[in-house]
Amino acid sequence: MNAADEADFAAFVANRSAALLSFAHLLTGDRYDAEDVVQTALAATALGWHRVRNRDNPEGYVRRAIVTTHLNRQRRRPWRERPSGDLPEPPDPGPRGSDLDERDAMWRVLATLPARQRAVLVLRYYEDLSEADIADVLRCSRGTVKSQAAKALERLRRSLTPEEARS
Repeated sequence: MNAADEADFAAFVANRSAALLSFAHLLTGDRYDAEDVVQTALAATALGWHRVRNRDNPEGYVRRAIVTTHLNRQRRRPWRERPSGDLPEPPDPGPRGSDLDERDAMWRVLATLPARQRAVLVLRYYEDLSEADIADVLRCSRGTVKSQAAKALERLRRSLTPEEARS
């Protein structure tokens, strides 16, 4: 990487790293996994930055690299440590608002979705991308995006309590 490419890449990372990290956190559901995914994607992107920076949407390219990195990690994850629903000690019963409780419940439900379904929902409802844009990011057809979204939303509906489903 020459000095101009290095300076341009450093400026891109400085300006967009918070947004990329937020995106990855939504995708992975874990701050530390998000940091790892972003770092891996940026390291891979840095190698070809001279080509990437001349594209129409370098951030879109990096976001695609983040999604791909996350999905590849999920495929290789079965042997890794898995979080447990049972904590060794009870949680702190400090004050919590209902908004925080609802958000926490949604994170738990999203974490149960397969990685590809979760990616579709994050790209659609958090990043507000169209089906065509999601298909481009995930490198699949629009039909696959639609079916993955439908399956994920149905799974979320089934996980709601009867009171939540009525509202």
